[in-house]
Amino acid sequence: MTQTFPDGQHVTPRPARGPDRVALTGRDVDVVPLYPAAHGDALFEGTAGAANDVLWTYMFDGPFRDRPSFDRALEWKATSHDPLFFAIVDRSSRRATGQAAFMRIEPTHRVIEVGSILYTRPLQRTRGATEAMYLMARYVFEELQYRRYEWKCNSLQAASRTAALRLGFPFEGVFRQHMIVKGRSRDTAWYSMLDSEWPARKAAFERWLSPDNFDAHGRQKTALSGL
Repeated sequence: MTQTFPDGQHVTPRPARGPDRVALTGRDVDVVPLYPAAHGDALFEGTAGAANDVLWTYMFDGPFRDRPSFDRALEWKATSHDPLFFAIVDRSSRRATGQAAFMRIEPTHRVIEVGSILYTRPLQRTRGATEAMYLMARYVFEELQYRRYEWKCNSLQAASRTAALRLGFPFEGVFRQHMIVKGRSRDTAWYSMLDSEWPARKAAFERWLSPDNFDAHGRQKTALSGL
């Protein structure tokens, strides 16, 4: 029999911790506080030029035509607290290959969002790309004690919507005419993961990330969505 709560399920009204500028260590990547001096060169090289304009299509900023404008944006990101930006660093090359941020941070309600995710081409569709999202989710649920972890994207951004579902964020709906970004109307697709769902999601992540799930050529044996 399903238990019902006419006035809402009781929740202990303790706030979550706000995220810190911490280093999250993985096997293939580390997620570390974003520092322009340490990460600027690699991130600019990986995102600059007309061929990479597509990386910025659904971002709030970019593309950047010159290094000074890129550096100004990176300096702002490095000092921002909400969004709180991190660099994704390849452990083999020690070069930054992407960025991601915690945003819309609401400790009172224990809700936090992951967003502003930008993967350079060397990071896309790699084990490290998934590991970065696992490391951030684990930090949110296990160390900071949030109840709800959100993922939002432009409803036209098919790749992000596919990624959200693959990573275990159920689809919740679309907010129509939610934003104006770069002079264009944005309908926003909402996804979320709950603390009650995290143990199963964590187990799936860890099975997928295990070296045993990859052959000698680095190809997955079982898809994350199948675990």
